[in-house]
Parts: sequence; C-alpha cells; structure tokens
Amino acid sequence: MDEFSFNLPAAETQPVFTVSRLNRVCRFLLNETFGSVWIEGEISNFTAASSGHIYFTLRDSEAQVRCAMFRPQARSLKTRPQNGDHVLLKAQVGLYEPRGDYQLIVESLEDAGDGVLAKAFEQLKQKLASQGLFDEAHKKPIPSLPRAVGVVTSPTGAAIRDILSVLRRRFPAIEVILYPAKVQGAEAPGEIVRAIQLANRLNQCDVLIVGRGGGSSEDLWSFNEESVARAIHASRLPVVSAVGHEIDFTISDFVADLRAPTPSAAAEAVSPDRTEWLDRLERLSSRLQQTLAHQLTQASQQTGFMEKRLAQLHPAQRLQTQFQRLDEMESRLHRGLKQQMNRMDQRLARQSARLLSTRLDQQLRWHRTRCNHFDQRLRAAMERQLEQSRNHFAHLSQELQAVSPLATLARGYSITTQVESSAIVMTPRDAPPGTRIKTRLAEGELISLVE
Repeated sequence: MDEFSFNLPAAETQPVFTVSRLNRVCRFLLNETFGSVWIEGEISNFTAASSGHIYFTLRDSEAQVRCAMFRPQARSLKTRPQNGDHVLLKAQVGLYEPRGDYQLIVESLEDAGDGVLAKAFEQLKQKLASQGLFDEAHKKPIPSLPRAVGVVTSPTGAAIRDILSVLRRRFPAIEVILYPAKVQGAEAPGEIVRAIQLANRLNQCDVLIVGRGGGSSEDLWSFNEESVARAIHASRLPVVSAVGHEIDFTISDFVADLRAPTPSAAAEAVSPDRTEWLDRLERLSSRLQQTLAHQLTQASQQTGFMEKRLAQLHPAQRLQTQFQRLDEMESRLHRGLKQQMNRMDQRLARQSARLLSTRLDQQLRWHRTRCNHFDQRLRAAMERQLEQSRNHFAHLSQELQAVSPLATLARGYSITTQVESSAIVMTPRDAPPGTRIKTRLAEGELISLVE
C-alpha cells in the first residue's frame, strides 16, 4: 500500500466502530480513493439473475475479485459474456456492506483487445456479407443530376448543416427533403429505418443520404444495426452512406450504394458542380451555334443550286410542253372515235340486212306449233301424276284405317282414362274408389265416378 497513505488517529483516540459503520466507511474510502478504474481479467462463475443483473468473478493467474453489473448497464451489452472470456471492464471499487465482501461495480465491459463492439461489428459484417447484401450487383447508380436529394439525419445535427452548405454552394437548384430521425441512442435505429421507408414510400427524391457527424463508436453504433442495414438494402432509392469521419466505417457503408467519408462529401457526391455544368452548357451552346451555322451554309448552297435548276427548267416551259402533248392526245382521241363510229355503222348495216332477209312469220308459226306440242305433253304428264297420287293416297288411307283406334272403337271397344291426369286405366288399381274417369266410345264420351 505504498501508493496510498491514510491519516488515522492514534489508538487511544480511535472510536469504537460497529460492523455496519466500518463496512460503510470502507466502502466510502474505496470509492473516494479509486473512483472508476479499468481492469483486465478472465470471467468465471458467471450468473445472470432474473432481475437483469449479472454477477461474475474476474481473475488472473494469482488473484480474483467479485463483480456485479446492474441491469441498466447490462442491457447495453451487445453480446452476453461467457465464462472464460478475457475482458476489459470499467468499474467502481466498492464493498458489499451486508457481507463485507470487496467487489467491483461494473460500468462497462468489452472484450480485451478488439472490444465487444468490434466483435459484434465483425459478426454482423460476416453475416450480411454471406447473405449477399454487400455484392456490387445490388449497387444502384447515383443520378448525375437529381431533381431532389433526401437526407435521413437529425434535424439539429451538424450533418444537415454541412449538407445544405455544400449543396447551396455547388448546385442551389437541387431541392433538399429532410426525413428527420434520431442518430444516437436506443430509439435511433427504429427511427432511421422508418425514415428510409417513408422516403421510398413518398418517392419525392432521386437519391437518399443517410448519416450523421462524427463521434465515438458507441455514438455511431446505430448505423451498425442489422435493421438499418436491411432497410438500406431494401431501398428502391439509391442510398449514400455518410457516417462520421473518413476513418469511421459502419455496416451502413458496406450496404449502401455509395460510401462517403463525411456528410459534406456525400453532398458533393450527389450534386453536380455548378461551375462545371455552366462550362459544359457553354461548350454545348458553342457547338450548337457552329452546327446551326454549318446547316445554314448548306441550306444556302442547296437553295442556290435549286434556283439554277429552276431557271433551267422554268414551269412555263413545262406547261407549254404539256399543252402540246394534250393537243396531240386530243387529236388522236378524235381520230379513234371516228374510226370506232365507222366500224359500228358498218356492223349495224350488216345486222339490219340479215334481219330483213329472215321471214319472221314463218319462224313465229314454227314456234307456235312447238308450244302447242309441249302443252299437250305437259297436260298428259300432269294427269298421269295426279292419278298416281290419288291411288297412293287411297292405299295409305286404307292402311291408316287398319291401325286407327277409331276402327277399334267402331267394333264396340272403348278407352278409359283418369279425368285429372289423363292416364289410361288398364287395371282396377289404376282407378280406386272416388276416381273420376272418362270413357271414350266410337261416338261420344262418358264421365263416371268409381264406387
């Protein structure tokens, strides 16, 4: 105990302590003397109480000490400690008064070396990489000239101010839409996820910047959460991750379509340089003027060439040529019509001569004789057909009379049916007492009631 000195009163003036007061004084002295200390060792005898507190022993090759970590601090652990873990912890040196046990009250705990956050980071990174969330095939291109830029960050943080400053300087015409979210603390991951989903649902911007300013690993941890990584991967909008400073890397950087070292760099990545675009427009304007001038020159040359051709072949000359051809065709038409009329007159004369040479009265008598002959033949055929039809009808009538029920009735038979259903009564069972029946005779009908 060379490092500490305690000024205790002489033995004769020392008051008498009770056990509880002694333990209380010792706890106070330990707390005041050591404060918070960093201690490295191996965990053993790990116990997790139902209350959420955890208890374990921290040891090395020569000694050990009991440790307690209460629920508020234990809930912040990313991974649950296990026996045999080599850890680095920050703790208050104290004493458990009821038993007088010397112990450490643990405030934070991480793996010795890389630390628990680094371990959790690597585990999640390997998991998402194996599922393909980091593949280049999923990366969406960042638009070169977006109409609007969405920003998921804290509305009061430095990140939004840096982004607005850069965009205002580089390209003020781009609209900026803020989707506010906490970027630190237990509620931050859920708010970041909802903001990304809202931006995709509203579809008001062409690219999305997700990020915050610098801080410790714990401050940036919201962007290492799996839920945030999956929300970025599921985003239809291209996402630029801008978390912390250039040396800071988060899971969001690997999932995003583009990683920017800072929020300001993200703003530069999604916005064109106004000066470059003005220079480009000036070059395009110059090229357009040169192209128009060249086209005007070609049009002027072509116009001169057409004027020369028009002078060589004036419309008046073409009209005169057409008039001459029209006269020639009209003359040919008249000659053709005259020849056609002559041929028609000659044919008509020949037909008239043939008609006059034929005796029409003789032909008329000959045709009248043929008509009388055909009339007599037609009448004879009709008489024969009519006689055959009468004979066939008489034969069919006899056959019908032979099978007709009326002939059977004429011989004294009758047909009995039920009045209501018209069903034929064939046996007494078909007409029980009380049934009204109808009996058809050769002449007339009888209505009866069966008793």
